[in-house]
Amino acid sequence: MFFESWAALGRVLVVGTGAYAALVLVLRVSGKRTLSKMNAFDLVVTVSLGSSLATVLLSKTVALAEGVLAFSLLIALQWLVAWASVRSQAFRRIIKAEPSLLFFDGRMNDAALRRERVVPDEVLAAARSAGFADLGQVWAVVLETDGTFSVIGRTGGGDDADAMRSVAGYPPLR
Repeated sequence: MFFESWAALGRVLVVGTGAYAALVLVLRVSGKRTLSKMNAFDLVVTVSLGSSLATVLLSKTVALAEGVLAFSLLIALQWLVAWASVRSQAFRRIIKAEPSLLFFDGRMNDAALRRERVVPDEVLAAARSAGFADLGQVWAVVLETDGTFSVIGRTGGGDDADAMRSVAGYPPLR
């Protein structure tokens, strides 16, 4: 159907404006962590918020108050998971993946590439994006928990590389 009624369009305008304002307010109150780079749980919350907003906008059977409660519940759950992951390493391991070492000291880590479903060309692209034309200048490439690649140059690595201690596969067997 192309057009139902002016009242239906008015409802979308009024409820949509209210739902949008409520969502922005709830996100603002919840803090920066809610809008950070995404891990799997953050993605679920983001998709759920979008779905809830669409339902509130387009379903006549869902009241604005119910939508605001749904937004608040999702943000509260996200906050609770973030709070628990900061306080419990076991919980953090369940919620977040660990970074993976894809390239180290001149060699691709084929097992990690397969496990993470990354092709060597993506590692090369990450090195180029980081300004390295020669892999000889690259010490390590890490696939981070949010799906981004970290490229560490030779001057940034070594036996005392503290930032590497949480990376799966580091230090590699030589």
